[in-house]
Amino acid sequence: MAVDGIQARLATRFSFLAAGFGLASWAPLVPFAKSRLDVDDGTLGLLLLCLGVGSVLAMALTGMLNARFGSKPIIVVTGLVMAIALPFLAVASTPFTLGAALFVFGAGLGSLDVAMNIHAVEVEKASGRPLMSGFHALFSIGGFGGAASVTALLSMGLAPVACAIISAAVVAAAILLAWPRLMAFKPDEDGPLFAFPRGIVLVLAILAAVTFLTEGAILDWSALLLTGAGLVSLSQGGIGYIVFSLAMTAGRLVGDAVTVRIGDFRTVFWGGVVALVGFAILLLVKAPVIAIGGFVLIGLGASNIVPVLFRLAGSQKTMPSGLAVAAITTTGYAGILVGPAGVGAVAHVVGLPVAFWMLAGLMSLIPLFAHTVTKSSSGG
Repeated sequence: MAVDGIQARLATRFSFLAAGFGLASWAPLVPFAKSRLDVDDGTLGLLLLCLGVGSVLAMALTGMLNARFGSKPIIVVTGLVMAIALPFLAVASTPFTLGAALFVFGAGLGSLDVAMNIHAVEVEKASGRPLMSGFHALFSIGGFGGAASVTALLSMGLAPVACAIISAAVVAAAILLAWPRLMAFKPDEDGPLFAFPRGIVLVLAILAAVTFLTEGAILDWSALLLTGAGLVSLSQGGIGYIVFSLAMTAGRLVGDAVTVRIGDFRTVFWGGVVALVGFAILLLVKAPVIAIGGFVLIGLGASNIVPVLFRLAGSQKTMPSGLAVAAITTTGYAGILVGPAGVGAVAHVVGLPVAFWMLAGLMSLIPLFAHTVTKSSSGG
C-alpha cells in the first residue's frame, strides 16, 4: 500500500470528524425547517424519518459495494454527497423536497458511516494496536463542533443557508484532505456481495444495537426523565445528555490506551458493569447532583463498547469483515432509530423510569456476553 500508516490514521480521523460534523450541523437547522415549511410536529417527525430510512438502506448497500470496490472510493463519494446535500436542507421549501434532501443526506451519511468503519478496522489491523476508540472519539468531537459552530453562526445573525454552506465546506474539506491519505485496500472479489449476520456476528450486532439504543434513548428522553422526577428545572433538562456525551467522548479519547492495558474482554465487561451502576444511581438516587452523575457513568461505561465490537467484527472468521462491519453498523443505527420510539411506547404504558430500568436490563447483556464475543480475540 502506497499510503503509510500515519497518513492512513489521519485520513480515518478526518472521515469520522466529517461524519460527526455534518450530522450535527443539521440539528440546529431543524427548527428553521419546521418554520419554513409550516408543518406540525407529526409531519416533521415523518420527514426526519426520511434521513433514517436513507441511512439504513445505504448501509445495507455499502457492504455490497465495499466487497467490490473497497472503502476508499465509497468514503470519498458519499462524504461529498453528504456535503452537497447539506445546503439543500436549509432551502427546501416543500415537504417533498425536504424529505428527498434528507433521504439523500441520510444515504450519504449512512454509507460513509459503514465505509469509514470498515477502513478503520483495516487500518487498525495494519497498525497492530487498538485505534477504534480514538476514531470514534473524533466523530463525537465533530458532532460537538458541528452543532456548536452552526449555533454560534445562527446567533450572529447568519441565514440558515449560509450556515449550511459553511458546514458543507468543512465536511468537503475534511473528505478531500482524507482522499489521498486513505488506504486502497484490495476488495474481496471472490467473496459474497451480501450475507445476513450469523453466529458471533449476530451476537455482536445485537450488543451494538443495545448500546446504540441506549445512546438514542438518553438523547431523546433524558431531559424528560430528569424533569419528570423533579431533579432539575425545565431549562436545565439538557444537562443529562450533555454530561453523558462529554463522558463518552472523554472515555473514547483514552479508550485505546485502556484497551491495550486491560484487553477487549475487560473493556467490554467492566464497561457494561459501569453503565449498569450508572443506571442504578440515576434511577434510585434522589439527590440531583449524584443522580446526574449516573449519566457520567453510563457515558464512560458505554464509550468503548462499540469500538471494541467493531474491532471484533473485523477479526472474526464467520463472515467477511466488510459485511460484518456493515451488518453491525446497520443494526446499531436501527437501534438508534427504533429504540427511542420503543422507549416512548413503554413509557406511555408503565412510565419513563420503568422504561429506563428496561434499558438497564438490555444493557446487562453486555457483561453477560462479553466473554462470548471476545474469547477468540487476542486482546481478551
